[in-house]
Amino acid sequence: MKNRKIPLRKCIVCNDRKEKKDLIRIVKNKEDHIFIDTNGKSNGRGAYICKSQECFEKAFKTKALNKAFKTNISNKVYEELKKVKNQNE
Repeated sequence: MKNRKIPLRKCIVCNDRKEKKDLIRIVKNKEDHIFIDTNGKSNGRGAYICKSQECFEKAFKTKALNKAFKTNISNKVYEELKKVKNQNE
């Protein structure tokens, strides 16, 4: 049986490479709509954040999503991210 390659992605906050399933994906699509991609397959530019508390706090503090998407991200997206983080715990 052939071993499948496990996709690795890099957290935009801590720069650690982890398995895709261990990260939360945030997407910016062609219409500049930014949302949390729960299934990991939506079209658009994706950024990944670890599920660790330190990465979440640092992402809010440094506005890491603003840098990743090169645009101003509303606090609403950061609040949604907090909700998803609390659901995963």
